[in-house]
Amino acid sequence: MTCMTAARTTSADLSHLGLRERKKIRTRTAIRSATYALIREQGYDATTVEQIAERAEVSPSTVFRYFPTKEDIVLTDEFDPLLMEEIRKRPADEPWMETLRHVMTKAVGIGLAEDLDVLKLRSHLMVQVPAVRSRMLETMSVTGKMLTQAIAERTGRDPESLEVRIYTMSLIGGLSEITQYWAEHDFRDDLGELLNRALAVMEHGLPPEKP
Repeated sequence: MTCMTAARTTSADLSHLGLRERKKIRTRTAIRSATYALIREQGYDATTVEQIAERAEVSPSTVFRYFPTKEDIVLTDEFDPLLMEEIRKRPADEPWMETLRHVMTKAVGIGLAEDLDVLKLRSHLMVQVPAVRSRMLETMSVTGKMLTQAIAERTGRDPESLEVRIYTMSLIGGLSEITQYWAEHDFRDDLGELLNRALAVMEHGLPPEKP
């Protein structure tokens, strides 16, 4: 899920794809890498699409073809479809929250192991840049639709039912808060522990207040 991960697409991930799709992913990756480098050098607001295109060695129109807005470069990655794959690989009779805990723990582990600096940068931008935060809220529905389908497949429910939609977006909203909380507290907390705390709230509700 975009709000939680920043995993790289590796050559192993690309091996089963056709040449055209591999080229698309590599272009998106180059654009994202150029964007992150420029933001580190001069800040988000000072970074323009023209600069990103020059650094990535593509045209501005190519940048916009892959990412409709500059905010989308920060927020999107190749990982959402992989998460859905992981969910579908889990045993059909496994309790849903156990599946979610397994998949999200794996996703966080990949993000921390492979791209910690990028994960922190993206999290920081989500908190500090209003345009990024606003766009994140808009794009949550895309991840929500994919997750809705996965939940519907697991539970046998209608993916368009009100109950499934509310449950799904509650999960998406809760998971996005983990990253924001992490950034707001200067990344001091263990992200895996924050995930466990969030999933416990989703599963059992608010715990009793400590005296």
